[in-house]
Amino acid sequence: MKNDQSSNVWGDANQAALALRQLSVQDWARFGVQEIAYIRPVVVNGVQAMSIHAADGTPIGAAPTAELAIAAIEQHELAAVRVH
Repeated sequence: MKNDQSSNVWGDANQAALALRQLSVQDWARFGVQEIAYIRPVVVNGVQAMSIHAADGTPIGAAPTAELAIAAIEQHELAAVRVH
């Protein structure tokens, strides 16, 4: 029974992730521009870094690592999400 419940939870999570990937920029902006930030890898002055963006795509910062980017997001009371 436990395995069936675990499978169902992962199935629900996968469906939610798929739905989030299909949101347009406008949908993200309405969904939580003031509450959600995402990170993605970038190169700044030849150095790997993580850029931090508001839900609508507006750049709001950068950090040298994903861990520091997430910490900065959480320090500003935003929810951090990683976009692939």
